[in-house]
Amino acid sequence: MDKFFNSKFMQALEVGGQKLAANRFVSALQGAMMAMMAPIMVGAVFTIICSVASNIFKIMPADSQLYLILYEPYNMTMNLISLWIVLVLGYNYAKNLQLKNPLMTAINCAIVFILAVSKYGEAGLDYSYLGSTGMFAGFILCFLTCQIEKFCIDRDIRIKMPEVCPPSLVASFNAILPLLFAIICGYGISVVISLVSGGQLNLASAIMAVLSKPLSYLLSVPGMLVLGVLAGLMWSFGIHGTMVLISFLMAPMIMDATNRATLHAQGIPLTYENAFTASLLFGGMACCGGTGNTLPLCIMGLRSKSEQIKAVSKLGVVPGWFGINEPVTFGMPIMYNPILCIPYILTIPVNMLLYWLFYRIGLMPFGYIMSMALLPMGFGGFISTLNWRGFICDYILLIPDFLIWYPFFKIYEKQLVEEEQALQG
Repeated sequence: MDKFFNSKFMQALEVGGQKLAANRFVSALQGAMMAMMAPIMVGAVFTIICSVASNIFKIMPADSQLYLILYEPYNMTMNLISLWIVLVLGYNYAKNLQLKNPLMTAINCAIVFILAVSKYGEAGLDYSYLGSTGMFAGFILCFLTCQIEKFCIDRDIRIKMPEVCPPSLVASFNAILPLLFAIICGYGISVVISLVSGGQLNLASAIMAVLSKPLSYLLSVPGMLVLGVLAGLMWSFGIHGTMVLISFLMAPMIMDATNRATLHAQGIPLTYENAFTASLLFGGMACCGGTGNTLPLCIMGLRSKSEQIKAVSKLGVVPGWFGINEPVTFGMPIMYNPILCIPYILTIPVNMLLYWLFYRIGLMPFGYIMSMALLPMGFGGFISTLNWRGFICDYILLIPDFLIWYPFFKIYEKQLVEEEQALQG
């Protein structure tokens, strides 16, 4: 095991993961995704109200005016989620590039994005790609817009104003040429795609068409198993594998959740055939106490013969119930610990496979309410489904996770007990 941890492959993986996490665009994207918690949670609150009133208490039909009024905050949050991400991503990336006016850059990104992904139809502009389906296009257009502005700044390409002019006016004029060039590039590409495709595609739909094939392999059950193991492996070397992974999975996860919400709003029952997507398996990474499912380790550690394990477990068991396991990951420690890294990684594909089985046999209900709040174990599953089975399934997974952790826990406990006894003389 030590040879594997010190192999050239693992060293290369560690270096690559660190570089990726430090990349200015990736770090900006991670920040933008985390900033979306507020609109996602507000949209979820109104979705819960509408769902409970319409489907459980039957007091508000889905086609009633009151239902439509209460559902509108969801439309303005989740159905415009790509627009809000573009604004935050543009701001974050502009700051990382040390551009002079990141707020103006964020607005420019939003303008280019709306122009490039919208198209005229019989009812005017089609804004359907401002929702989750336009997210990948938003990432590309943000990168393009910010890089064009940086290019102009580095080469002093701007409309120069007298020094006596107010700074806000100077900043506004400095943004004219970068925005113009970005619109020509982004919007121009979308217009060309539309003309070539006979109006069938725009930039967003073309990107999705190109990505659909590789994503079909990545976002499959085997693909998610590989990604989960890779994330656990990165964590074992001190790289935030979950954050690296979520940077790429957040967009398809939001798209999948939006599609399920649309089906539910239309009164269509969610079944394995119309609602299952492999992104649902991502929850198996951390359902029992954070990434690596470390809550069983904390529970067993409360009665450990090792003082070190017992102390860390006391600190980690309550945060672990909320999905926060940094006290255990750093305190046990799990990182760079060959004994504990094995179960830490192994629980991930096991839980993912059991998640898939639960969905396949109908034990696990399909979530249609996206929730990103930090909630105790099982509560997120209940809120996203409004079904008690969404709560209980995570607790069922404690059983196999206990079985996986137990032998490695005993080996590590024996090792620490011997070391503690040796120190005591």
